[in-house]
Amino acid sequence: MLHLYNTLTRKKELFESIEPQHVGLYVCGITVYDVCHVGHGRVMIVYDVLYRHLQAMGYMVNFVRNITDVDDKIIRRAAENNLSPQALAQQYIDEMHADERALHVLPPTHEPRATDSIESMVRIIGKLIESGHAYAADNGDVFYSVSSFAEYGKLSGRKLADLRVGERVAVDEHKRDPLDFVLWKSAKPSEPSWESPWGAGRPGWHIECSAMSMDLLGEEFDIHGGGMDLEFPHHENEIAQSEALTGGTFARYWMHNGLVRIDDEKMSKSLNNFLTLKDVLKLYSGEEVRTFIIGSHYRSPLNYLTESLDAARTALRRFYTALRPHTISDSPSDDQMDASYVERFDAAMNDDLNTPEALAVMHELTSALNKLDDAGEPTRLANTLSYLGGRLGILQMDADTVLKGEADESGLSDKAIDALIEERQQTRASKDFKRSDEIRDELAAGGIVLEDAGGKTIWRRG
Repeated sequence: MLHLYNTLTRKKELFESIEPQHVGLYVCGITVYDVCHVGHGRVMIVYDVLYRHLQAMGYMVNFVRNITDVDDKIIRRAAENNLSPQALAQQYIDEMHADERALHVLPPTHEPRATDSIESMVRIIGKLIESGHAYAADNGDVFYSVSSFAEYGKLSGRKLADLRVGERVAVDEHKRDPLDFVLWKSAKPSEPSWESPWGAGRPGWHIECSAMSMDLLGEEFDIHGGGMDLEFPHHENEIAQSEALTGGTFARYWMHNGLVRIDDEKMSKSLNNFLTLKDVLKLYSGEEVRTFIIGSHYRSPLNYLTESLDAARTALRRFYTALRPHTISDSPSDDQMDASYVERFDAAMNDDLNTPEALAVMHELTSALNKLDDAGEPTRLANTLSYLGGRLGILQMDADTVLKGEADESGLSDKAIDALIEERQQTRASKDFKRSDEIRDELAAGGIVLEDAGGKTIWRRG
């Protein structure tokens, strides 16, 4: 029985889908004006883990993760680079997909782009104007009237009176209320625009997600996710405009992952502590980054520390080292695995995606596997470890390849290591143990760890 923390109610709730065995899942994607950073990577991985877990539970998941491909930032960056906004957006969409592949993130069921849903946005805005929840200003902009929605603030817990006291929104003379937000922006010279009943223009950010989610999931769906920074105002505004439109519930469960910090400070370009995924993936593999991210509960802040990435690398190599001697079934049946570990893993994941506890189960399983001789039971445990790793998107690589790694410029090549191991085997056979020990020491100095078992020697880079 899956329980998820619902931001809307501020408590864990039993998850019950609207349609039995089907889940509609919408996650706010990326505004593609630059390469992805570590915070984006956390969003990708958190909801990829949710997607995998729902599928493992037997749900048919309609997973929608949007792309914002028209935005002030995209327009400005395109002008700076002498590109069209469309060309710049496509460049960074390609970069984003490369990062997702490196992180072993599964493609969503649908990946709509904002510019493909303009017609739906115009239709929704028109209905909001008709119902009195929005109004067209004389400059061609259309604004949502926040005060027209009595439940505004129910997601974030903020009240309109308090928001007005601390109002910092730049005053727009065309707004009736400083808190009103834009649904449609009138066209400016040289910017992308589309025709509408209020003149040429382009959509505001908030209306995009309402249109794309409703187009692909319907007016009410199961789970809406995103980073904690989107809770207010973006998700609050989505609820206001969507529920004013339909008169019903928009999303039943709201999930928000915690933000990434760098050395205990908020990650920010202004603080010069901004890390792109490409920077990190030059130093750590995609599986190592995944292991680091799922090592913390998704709702907690995530502190990026080199020591934490190194610990994730060590944990992952421990898993692979345990799997290395065994032949793993591609799709093991229940009787080819240990049910007790699977049940404990499922219990952790059903408790609001408690991935740290799920990893702890895998570590216990690894310890048990390492203590057993090479017989039938180790194969069951190895199958179980590989299967549970796949549920988290790790342990998907060949163990021997991972553990051997790649030599750096100053290191020994695979060929040189194999030659030294062959020489060591010959010296041991001829009882030249002095030379055998010298070879082991030479390899150890190069960071190569030897393991003698079953009459053969395997190696890995330390």
